[in-house]
Amino acid sequence: MRKTSQFVLLTQRRFAPFFCAQFLGAFNDNVFKTALLTALTFDALSWTTLDRGLLNNLIPGLFILPFVLFSALSGQLADKFEKSALTRYVKLLEIAIMGIAAIGWMQQNLWLLIAAVVGMGLHSTLFGPVKYAYLPQKLAPNELVGGNGLVEMGTFVGILLGEVLGAVLVSQRPWGLELVAGGTIAIAIAGWLFARAMPVSPAPDPELKINWNIASETVANLRFSKQNKPVFIAMLANSWFWFYGAILLAQFPLYAKDYLQGDHSVFVLLLTIFSLGVGTGSLLCERLSGHKVEIGLVPLGAIGLTIFCFDLYLASGTYSATSSVDIASYFQQTGSARIVFDCLMIGIFGGIYIVPLFALVQTRCEPTHMSRTIAGMNILNALFMVVAALLAMVLLKAGLTIPQLFMVTAILNAVVCVLVCWAMPEFVQRFCAWALRKG
Repeated sequence: MRKTSQFVLLTQRRFAPFFCAQFLGAFNDNVFKTALLTALTFDALSWTTLDRGLLNNLIPGLFILPFVLFSALSGQLADKFEKSALTRYVKLLEIAIMGIAAIGWMQQNLWLLIAAVVGMGLHSTLFGPVKYAYLPQKLAPNELVGGNGLVEMGTFVGILLGEVLGAVLVSQRPWGLELVAGGTIAIAIAGWLFARAMPVSPAPDPELKINWNIASETVANLRFSKQNKPVFIAMLANSWFWFYGAILLAQFPLYAKDYLQGDHSVFVLLLTIFSLGVGTGSLLCERLSGHKVEIGLVPLGAIGLTIFCFDLYLASGTYSATSSVDIASYFQQTGSARIVFDCLMIGIFGGIYIVPLFALVQTRCEPTHMSRTIAGMNILNALFMVVAALLAMVLLKAGLTIPQLFMVTAILNAVVCVLVCWAMPEFVQRFCAWALRKG
């Protein structure tokens, strides 16, 4: 059978409207969050007297709090109800949340904006199980890696463009806040319009009785997933990537400002390079895997994440700038290219690591329990990210520098890689087989 490019899916109604709706959701999340973090980092005194480092770790933590609280409910809803209609309702909620945020921007009310951060976390919580359970219903097995690669690419390009646009818009004077407020509402409306074009995706378990007890359903979700060892190991490995990424990305604003002596354009550069890297790595998975689910790529991705994160720590020690720099003068500084290269490679190996894990979960879990399995993974993701935010705050408070935090993350990643491969030797076996085929 002839193997077609994954990009063909972008021309088909079964995939394209869904892809655009999820892309715009990630895009809008990051326009809003980055605009808020940029405003607080570079114009903190007019907003609050709270410590900037605390806020840069607290706000991402609050965003993922709803994943802990409501993922169990969202998984049940996605298994019980038709997914295109559910997506439209979630997008209407996004429009309402961005309306609340607009009031916060106009009044420069930090607490109203933080409430909107939690609201957007709820929006993403409700959409997450729909997002990954939709793909196995609409794609053939040989399309699944390519489809997941496109979704991950779209997610991280959305993150990239959202971070760039959020940082740029909020910096415009005197209309930056108004541009962010209006822009996020417009993006939410566009996402709703694409959701209206999604084809019907039948509920796998329409007779499911909703358990409204969040605690007991969360425990039941994780207990059910644990019965399937390969799926549960993949869920934990997936969650580790979000722990890793949460630590790195939360440090970028202050790393760019205080260690690289850069303005906000240098911060945007780091985000751009990292996000392009993840998108590139995600798309490479289809070619590297030969159009099938190849979990042997997971150890390859983990090795790259360790090597280049540790080198980012080393590269930070070689960088020197005698005065504040913009994006043009940044590249004239000693060690600047090495830092950018490390960020790019971390992103590429992150994409190679994460896509096969999603495909493994989608192909090996029970179809009628797909959304609840994804919800269980989102719960773990959220817990790991909360721990990441807390660990970063504790280590920075204890006196570690941001580059030293990168070093600790790299070492932890190496330990986790060994533990995952020990718990599921199939990763190593498939990696060796893949390397021999490519050798």
